[in-house]
Amino acid sequence: MTNRTAVISGASSGIGAATARQLAEAGYRVVLTARRRDRIDALAEELTGAGHEAVATPLDVTDRAAVDAFAAGLDRCDVLINNAGGALGTDPVATADPADWRTMYEVNVLGVLHLTQALLPALTGSPSGDGTVLVVSSTAGHATYEGGGGYVAAKHGAHVLAETLRLELCGQPVRVIEIAPGMVKTDEFALTRFRGDAERAAKVYEGVAEPLTAEDVADTITWTVTRPPHVNVDLLVVRPRAQASNSKVHRER
Repeated sequence: MTNRTAVISGASSGIGAATARQLAEAGYRVVLTARRRDRIDALAEELTGAGHEAVATPLDVTDRAAVDAFAAGLDRCDVLINNAGGALGTDPVATADPADWRTMYEVNVLGVLHLTQALLPALTGSPSGDGTVLVVSSTAGHATYEGGGGYVAAKHGAHVLAETLRLELCGQPVRVIEIAPGMVKTDEFALTRFRGDAERAAKVYEGVAEPLTAEDVADTITWTVTRPPHVNVDLLVVRPRAQASNSKVHRER
């Protein structure tokens, strides 16, 4: 029988790639999805070279037809890690570009909806009898901050999606978990938000001794997924010690 299978969106870098590595180490067959084929192909090769089961499938989670075709081609799905997402800009609500808001909503909310809807039959019918839907949201999904309106709105949407799905699936053999990371220093998140401006991206983490790493969040994800089937970690907020809230961060001078 095929090993327990975990589908990971946004697996080309950062939290997604780190999660793929840790779930593979935990014995899962990992299905890597992202838009950048070269990245996920390289990761799949790395994992299979280390003796793990890994396959890579290029996928844009905002393309519903592509998501449905992807789901139809899977033989099994026990765990879905909805990790694809991201932020664009820090403009105030008064001057923000609606196109940026739309992009963030489509990836962070509709992307989660597309994959979850498409894979839910496989998850509820998982041979292991204990499917798991996990949504990587953000502390932005639980509190606001200036300049974050579009991203905050999108991550609030992802949070509410997970919360509602948990209610609707109560009594079925599927857990719904939400992981809400705070400040995580990855190679691309801030750089993408600031449209390639490396100097502005670096200032996000300036003076913060130890922001979270992608591996820290992946460790949290792996821990929740590998709890006994009757244990549902509804919501886990994880921040670096230096960050007390979205707007209060200790910075060393």
